[in-house]
Amino acid sequence: MTFALYELALNQNIQEKLRDEILNAVEKNEGKLTYDIIFELKYLDMVINETLRRYPPAFMILRKSKKDFKIPGSDLVIPENTDININVYSLQNDPNYFKNPEKFDPDRFSQSNVQNIVPFTFLPFGGGQRSCIGKRFGLMQSKIGLAKLIQHFKFARCEKTSIPLHFHKPTFFLSPSKQMFLSVEKV
Repeated sequence: MTFALYELALNQNIQEKLRDEILNAVEKNEGKLTYDIIFELKYLDMVINETLRRYPPAFMILRKSKKDFKIPGSDLVIPENTDININVYSLQNDPNYFKNPEKFDPDRFSQSNVQNIVPFTFLPFGGGQRSCIGKRFGLMQSKIGLAKLIQHFKFARCEKTSIPLHFHKPTFFLSPSKQMFLSVEKV
């Protein structure tokens, strides 16, 4: 949610579009933001996914090969018991897979664009059988929290907002190197 709020503070047009979606859904539901309504908020889902693309929770995915594996279309073989490190941050911010990767663009995850994402280049929770067991809970928690905050508050940059954002030296989890400062105003 921190990274989402940061990007929304820097991209007021995206924040307003998200707020409109949330307020319209709440108005149609007698003023209530419910579990079911959260799943209907498509733009919220797009904002969360773009945030996870720009700032994946886990910087790296670590695996170990269980058996020799020949990479299709090559002569390269990964031997059994080889440690494999997948740099999720670099993969998801690679211009070969995501045009203008430094731009925060939730439309990458629109219904018409999501099919263009190359499989296994978007891995904020890993992929396949070994993906994160807490994915659904984490997404739900983030969507509810972000929806409630955007429903009631406007976020903007202030004189203490770090632009560009810098990160701690690579660790397992991606985090800003300094405290996150934003301006917050009740709407």
